[in-house]
Amino acid sequence: MNSTRLENIAPAKSIVINQKVYEKRRNGQDVTVLSLGEAYFSIPDFGFNVLDHNVGYHYSDSQGMPELRDRIEEYYKYNNNISVSKDNVIISAGSKALTLNYMLGILNSNDEVLLHEPAWLSYEDQAKLCDATVTYIPYKEDISSFEKYFTDKTKLIVINNPNNPSGLIYKHEELRRLIELANINGIYVLVDEAYSDFISDSFKSAAEWINEFDNLCVINSMSKNFGMSGWRIGYAIANDKIIKSLTVLNQHTITCAPTILQMYFSKYMKEIYDICKPQLRELIKKRKKVESLLHKYDIPYLEGSATFYFFVDISKSKYNGDDLSVILMDEHSIATVPGSAYGKTTGKFLRVSIGTESFDKIDNALKIISEYLKNE
Repeated sequence: MNSTRLENIAPAKSIVINQKVYEKRRNGQDVTVLSLGEAYFSIPDFGFNVLDHNVGYHYSDSQGMPELRDRIEEYYKYNNNISVSKDNVIISAGSKALTLNYMLGILNSNDEVLLHEPAWLSYEDQAKLCDATVTYIPYKEDISSFEKYFTDKTKLIVINNPNNPSGLIYKHEELRRLIELANINGIYVLVDEAYSDFISDSFKSAAEWINEFDNLCVINSMSKNFGMSGWRIGYAIANDKIIKSLTVLNQHTITCAPTILQMYFSKYMKEIYDICKPQLRELIKKRKKVESLLHKYDIPYLEGSATFYFFVDISKSKYNGDDLSVILMDEHSIATVPGSAYGKTTGKFLRVSIGTESFDKIDNALKIISEYLKNE
């Protein structure tokens, strides 16, 4: 393949590391996996028998089946107390596809995309696939100062709220003000809310503003909050014009999200969420316990209270994140993701995920990491 678009596209570091995890496990090795971007929930098999397979075997609406969009409308009503019309919802094969399609729909060559560090690693490379440039806003900057990074070339700001990997939740009114300022300056805003339920209190979604701001698109999925990442069902909420454009892009990329899986969610979405919700609460309790371990072992990290990630500061170590990640994997079978994947000034960090391992294994891994922070 010789497309110039691929020349500067790097492999996704988290996925590369997880491939090493799979290889080690196939060889019978025990790995402490602090690299996976998901949490494991216990979800029963509700069964496919009651679904009409004659429908499920075939194509369905490119915007997403109306029945599932109805369920998402209801979800926002009972979970966020927000009125969202199903006409403003589109379903796709995971939220990652919608992130890329949204960028394809608004970016032209050499347009600028602003990302606040630490930023989920695929945002940068998806922007590059659209021939756009990326500018990182340093992680120490508060959202109230983002406006000073606006330039004549800025076309898009991406906000991950809650943030992967820090767990930061942006202040609701400050986020609204940013969207308003961006709108005045002709800049689009993508708010990725994939971790919206991994919080201790109720979450205030930016979806409440989609009819107020023409520059706003909110993306979410079933992958994280519903613990079903392998099913690749994601959705976006936006105004009519944006939804129409995303539907056209769906038509030319995936045709439609998997019909039978949309039918399953349409039938059981409320039941699945009711089962996941207490497990989400338990995971937040686990986060607080792990936070206590970080204090116990004197491991600094970026401020945050949500998700199942910690962005660990290893600046006291003689290693950078890439080197220490390799050492931890090769010498201790501990999988982490280096901070260099999440920005330009985040090389002295590690992303630690607590979603799939026991508390005891996490404790042991953090103890080992803390020893490397003592090396001068």
